Amino acid sequence: MKLDAEVIADAALGLLDEVGLDGLTMRKVAAALNVQAPALYWHVKNKRELLDAMARAVFVSAVVGVEAPRRGELWQDWIIALAGRLRRAMLHYRDGAKVLAGTYTNDESVWRTVELTLRTLEDAGFSDAEAERVFPIVLHYTVGFVIEEQSRSAAEYADDNPYRTERIERAVDAERYPRTARLVVGIFAADIDAQFDHGLRVILAGILATRAGSS
Repeated sequence: MKLDAEVIADAALGLLDEVGLDGLTMRKVAAALNVQAPALYWHVKNKRELLDAMARAVFVSAVVGVEAPRRGELWQDWIIALAGRLRRAMLHYRDGAKVLAGTYTNDESVWRTVELTLRTLEDAGFSDAEAERVFPIVLHYTVGFVIEEQSRSAAEYADDNPYRTERIERAVDAERYPRTARLVVGIFAADIDAQFDHGLRVILAGILATRAGSS
C-alpha cells in the first residue's frame, strides 16, 4: 500500500474506537499500517498534522453529495440537514468531535460547502456580512454539541458511567431541588436527536430575529 496523508488518516480513524484520541500515537498508527513510525513523517510531520488530516477525512465524508436547497426548501431546514450530516459523521468515530475541534481542514469540499451555505443565506435575503456570521455559529454549535454527546457515553467510564439514567436520578436531591432534578433527568432521558434539532432551530431563530432587529 502506498502511503499518503489520506491513507494514514484513515488508519488513525480506524484506531479511535479502540484507543480513543488520547491514546492515539504515531507509533500505533504505524503499527496498524505495518510500517515503522518514521515512514509516516514523510506525509504528516507530527500529530497535529495527523489530526488535521483526520478532521479533513471526517468533514469530507459528511458533505459528499451536498447540493443547494431544492425548490421550496427553507434555508433553515437546509442548514439543519447539513449540520446533521456533520454530526453523524463525527458520531461514526469515538472522539470524532474532538478530532474536528480546533483543526485545520483544507479541502475543496470544505470550501464548496461554505460557498453553498453563503449562497443559500444570501438567496434567503441575508447580506454578505450577515451570511458570513452564520456558518461558524452553526459549526461551533454542532461540534460542541457532539463533544458533549460523546462525553456522556465515553468508553473511559466503562460500566461506571455517571450519566446513566438511574445514576442521574440519584445525583440530585429532588426534595431540595425539585426543578433541578426534573431538568437533569429530562436532559439525559430526552431524545438526543430532537435536542440537537431544537437547539439548532433556536439558534437560527435567534439569528433571524437579530438580523430583523438590525435592519
